[in-house]
Amino acid sequence: VPGGAAALRLCSTRVAQEGINKPVIDRIIRVDHAGEYGANRIYAGQMAVLGRSSVGPVIQQMWNQEKVHLKKFNELMVAYRVRPTVLLPFWNVAGFVLGAGSALLGKKGAMACTVAVEESISEHYNNQIRTLIEEDPEKYKELLQVIKQFRDEEQEHHDIGLEHDAEATPAYSILKTAIQLGCKAAIFLSERI
Repeated sequence: VPGGAAALRLCSTRVAQEGINKPVIDRIIRVDHAGEYGANRIYAGQMAVLGRSSVGPVIQQMWNQEKVHLKKFNELMVAYRVRPTVLLPFWNVAGFVLGAGSALLGKKGAMACTVAVEESISEHYNNQIRTLIEEDPEKYKELLQVIKQFRDEEQEHHDIGLEHDAEATPAYSILKTAIQLGCKAAIFLSERI
């Protein structure tokens, strides 16, 4: 099974709700679902432009992992009874536009986008891991396992972007900063709305 998804599968469709910090868990699952949804749309946009290029298989491989991530968060939303962000229609369009737009800059531009997004997401996942450990690492063991695995895979995508000359993109630092500001805004809004 790709990405070890079988090891992370829930035994039932519902999780015992007693004793969990529902507002914290709702916020974590809602924003992670939105982030994985957005990442899928980014890779879809990149594939629309660069799918037949030499970097297409690399983008497809990363996208396949993101599909597994999204599937898992879809399952967790049901299990924990979390509503999605109302911003999904916006992330649908914004993600695709960001992916296609960065790909129009060429292979390096697409990889610069990947580095910026995945660095932001890895940092975000690290913050969530710290929060869950402070709450109760045993109580949130399964969720911690999922987030740690996905964080590691996002970090791999970041590294793949660097290996494919992301930093050689013209105005790389400006592009990276702009994308990361957008990621921070998306995280802030998706946690709350």
